[in-house]
Amino acid sequence: MSRFIIEGGNRLNGELKIPGAKNAVLPILAATILNRGTSTIHNCPDLEDVATMQEILVSLGLRVERSNKTITVYGENIVTNKIPESSAGKMRSSIVLMGAMLGRVGEIYISYPGGCAIGPRPIDMHLSALRKMGAEIDDLYKGILHSKASRMRGAEILLDYPSVGATENIMLAASLAEGVTIIRNAAKEPEIVDLQNFLQQMGVEISGAGTGVIYITGRDEIKADVSYSVIPDRIVAGTYMTCAAAAGGEIILNGIEYEPVSSTVYCLRNCGVQIEPVDKKIIRVKSDRVPKAIEVVRTSPYPGFPTDMQPQLVALLSKAVGTSVVIETVFENRYGYVEQLMRMGADITVRERVAVIKGVKRLTGAFVDACDLRGGAALVVASLTAEGTSIINNVKHIDRGYESLEEHLSSVGAAIKRVQDD
Repeated sequence: MSRFIIEGGNRLNGELKIPGAKNAVLPILAATILNRGTSTIHNCPDLEDVATMQEILVSLGLRVERSNKTITVYGENIVTNKIPESSAGKMRSSIVLMGAMLGRVGEIYISYPGGCAIGPRPIDMHLSALRKMGAEIDDLYKGILHSKASRMRGAEILLDYPSVGATENIMLAASLAEGVTIIRNAAKEPEIVDLQNFLQQMGVEISGAGTGVIYITGRDEIKADVSYSVIPDRIVAGTYMTCAAAAGGEIILNGIEYEPVSSTVYCLRNCGVQIEPVDKKIIRVKSDRVPKAIEVVRTSPYPGFPTDMQPQLVALLSKAVGTSVVIETVFENRYGYVEQLMRMGADITVRERVAVIKGVKRLTGAFVDACDLRGGAALVVASLTAEGTSIINNVKHIDRGYESLEEHLSSVGAAIKRVQDD
């Protein structure tokens, strides 16, 4: 087990390169199942969830090779329709394997997905949509789902909520389905657009990603040699921005466009942080370490303020001048990290989905536990601006979404190191 030791008070100065997006690469890797040819995916971050998806692809019989940031999947052979329970249970994104496997082989055994404990994330919309496309789905013993279809059929599907995962699952299932599939109230996230672009590279007739309606015309077979580069991670970029806002200083983010992070930039500017695009993929962040409170912030699906940035923002607002209100509309248990911030001196009151943050003059280093991915990132933000030493335990959660976070923050002046327990 690893932990971070952080000495607060150091200003951040320098340049950070934004890696490939975890939430984009995972469904793209799942999409390689559809392709009987060779898929070469560039800009893949070195994360545990990515390694888990690689393990799943190998377990299915696909040949997978990794060289630095590039993963190559050779799609000739799939020898089983069973997803190892130990792998599927590690991450939420495993659920999109249903659409890909139903499209390619017409059957899959998979356990309910895992991931961070931040509230109920039902898969009802996934299952309902796949059933409308012709899948028969049974809940077997010990939470194992068995799904099968002779061939998936195109359908018109209206999602009750613009779920990213459900949208991705339908896109994958529809790529080899008979006829046309229309997804209404589809998720609009940049990761959805990235998946569409990859499917188009494989020859799938698909359009509309980034809007509320997506159209997919299924193919009988996909056999193409494709090369594709994953988009940068907008949540990592937003986290680095918030780290700089909390610690003070000036950093350059290289490799991220403005639009995907615009809602995060908007909130941070309201805190008094100076953020400006320098070039198409370069953003400058400058802060004096004294954030202002924000009257009200609500999380919402893209292009609104992302729920995955809510904990980091709350950590920043803990030292803001004034009182802020944050309303979480996506995950009801996302405030699990707040107790840890309060150990550091934060004054936060949570009532159901609403957090009231009264800014304090100082946070103090403490021994805290990362309970989930983004909550762990919030503790890093707080530790950078706290007085004294903070020890963050269970950084395995942070490692699920941030590649060598301590090395990157150290490179711009943070006093952070990783310690491996015996």
